[in-house]
Amino acid sequence: MMIKGIVFDMDNTLLHSSIDFGAMKREIYTFLCDHRLLPAGLSLDLHTTSTVIAEAMNTGLLSEELSSEMWDIAKKHEIQGMIGAHLEEGSMELIQQLHGQLHLVIVTNNALEAAMSALNENGVAHYFDLIIGREAMGSLKPAPDGYLQVLKHFSHTSPKEWLSVGDAWVDGKASESAGMPFIAYRGDGAKMNSMDVAPFAQIQDIREVLGFLQPLGKD
Repeated sequence: MMIKGIVFDMDNTLLHSSIDFGAMKREIYTFLCDHRLLPAGLSLDLHTTSTVIAEAMNTGLLSEELSSEMWDIAKKHEIQGMIGAHLEEGSMELIQQLHGQLHLVIVTNNALEAAMSALNENGVAHYFDLIIGREAMGSLKPAPDGYLQVLKHFSHTSPKEWLSVGDAWVDGKASESAGMPFIAYRGDGAKMNSMDVAPFAQIQDIREVLGFLQPLGKD
């Protein structure tokens, strides 16, 4: 099928940020343990921040007040890590070339405020037709909610008319669950394999996306 749109992850796909995801995950997990929402001894190596949060939400015990405090922890790390965030090499060139030809979307687990701040600072927010932060999702990646929101917004398109580009297994799992072909950008192949994510392509330079957009990719 002719590709009509691309969904990009943000952190370490379009933008190179310094968010300490490990510290975020540990602080949120400690907070949830302290409030007896999760048991001690959870294997954090098998989890991301979003899956730790999902575990807590699945208990049905997360009050609105505790939920707000939990998200404040995440937002603190995001805002701090977005300070001085810069575009990945080739991102601006790719975005400018595709702008006006395809639907361009970002789906990020970050708070929309933190995402927009970094995107505006780098002068790229206006190139995107839709930017979905965590507030618009029922569940974060690896759940497909954000990508399903994209399909709902662009209701004239089908999943196979999109490409999804991201660096992490959660991006791939969410994309595949929504039916979108996934391209791994500088991804950890072993980790993706262990999480049953099978990218149809792996790239090292973001501009390689053009090669999957024939005839757009032709010189």
